[in-house]
Amino acid sequence: MHELDHYIYPHRVLHWLVAGAVLLGLATGLTLGFLGYERTLALLGNTLTNLLYTSHKTLGIAVLLLMTLRIVTRLAFVVPDHDPPLSTFERLVSTSVHHLLYAALVVMPLLGWAATATGGFPVEFFQWHLPGLLGRHEALSQTLFMWHERVGWALVVLITLHVAGALFHWRIKRDNVMKRMSLFD
Repeated sequence: MHELDHYIYPHRVLHWLVAGAVLLGLATGLTLGFLGYERTLALLGNTLTNLLYTSHKTLGIAVLLLMTLRIVTRLAFVVPDHDPPLSTFERLVSTSVHHLLYAALVVMPLLGWAATATGGFPVEFFQWHLPGLLGRHEALSQTLFMWHERVGWALVVLITLHVAGALFHWRIKRDNVMKRMSLFD
């Protein structure tokens, strides 16, 4: 395989790590959002409820860290060419979805961090408590949690578009787009 046929290996690994962390983060976030604290507590008990919240926060911080590394690798290394080239429409949609995904995957955990801190809750990464960076402010917390949720739903739409595009290239166009991010050379 020619070296410009795919992203550098660390970038590909980061892509799949982010994908896994985001899917788990969305799953825990949707569970907590649909059930709410009281119903989650009633269904799962205190220990599992706390584990779910801590896991969600840890995944959010992990996504933020991984996305920082992805942005660095994306800027530092050559982006592989599309072979064959994308149409103008495909390039516009692909670029738009990717830029919006990158933005959402940075903004989402920052909103969660700020919402958690202003709500007076601990910002956790595994068993470590991170600085809140903002003081307690209940009204601001509610607004930030609302935006955290909205960006979460936007992520669901963007991920759906991203996966649909990947499947389109893989199964319908049968071009080389999928190998650009494959972990297997």
